Amino acid sequence: METITDVQTMQERCAAARREGRRIAFVPTMGYLHEGHLSLLREGRRRGDLLVLSIFVNPTQFGQGEDLDSYPRNLTGDSEMARSAGVDLIFAPEARDVYPAGYATYVQVEGLTETLCGRSRPGHFQGVTTVVCKLFNIVQPHVALFGNKDFQQLAVIRRMTRDLNLPAEIVGMPIVRETDGLAMSSRNVYLSAAERQQALALIDAIRLAVKRVGEGERRADALIDSVRQRIEREPDAAIDYVQICHAETLEDMETIDFDSVLLLAVRIGGTRLIDNHYLFQEV
Repeated sequence: METITDVQTMQERCAAARREGRRIAFVPTMGYLHEGHLSLLREGRRRGDLLVLSIFVNPTQFGQGEDLDSYPRNLTGDSEMARSAGVDLIFAPEARDVYPAGYATYVQVEGLTETLCGRSRPGHFQGVTTVVCKLFNIVQPHVALFGNKDFQQLAVIRRMTRDLNLPAEIVGMPIVRETDGLAMSSRNVYLSAAERQQALALIDAIRLAVKRVGEGERRADALIDSVRQRIEREPDAAIDYVQICHAETLEDMETIDFDSVLLLAVRIGGTRLIDNHYLFQEV
């Protein structure tokens, strides 16, 4: 395994691999890897001849007052985990190399970015799509793997890839959860012991909604009310959004069907957590 920090070197190595007929699988991350990331890497290893992992805390997707400076970082630990998953190349550039002086070009996906996290984090998805587009141009992957936990992000990246004719297959992978059901996230490390227990309200609320659907409830507003009531029982919980959306368009739904996804964003203390689940699937 090799770690590359230079943009041009990385681009040249990946271009050479393509010329040699090697299939490139790519997993872009902000580092501080956990089992969720490893599940992507293991699938990438299965799908590609050359497995590339990027580790880059992207400043353009953080808003004012968000946790850019405190976002957890551990390149040494990440490298050990990457090696265990069979990664061939780690791309770990500096921000000044990704966004050199005078940088002035951004990618904006309209529509899908105006709801959910896009409503409460203005500019976030412009940062996401810009950096992913740049990484695709550098790594030139045949297939790129993303986690379904960031459901809106995955939908936005799929739309960008399709709209810009980028030659990469986008693969969404299932959410990986702790044994108690909390969705794995690099930000979980911020939670105190008491907050960690309260964070289970998200998976409890999802299970409650799925149970009510199984009992015949089809009204989105009734399900949303039940979810909000469960989460609001926690003293340190502040709801950003609870929405039931169409899986592809992300439009709010009044009556649920098999394309309906429950999406949550909740602050537990100072930590913002997201989760989601298809309402007709068991948890």
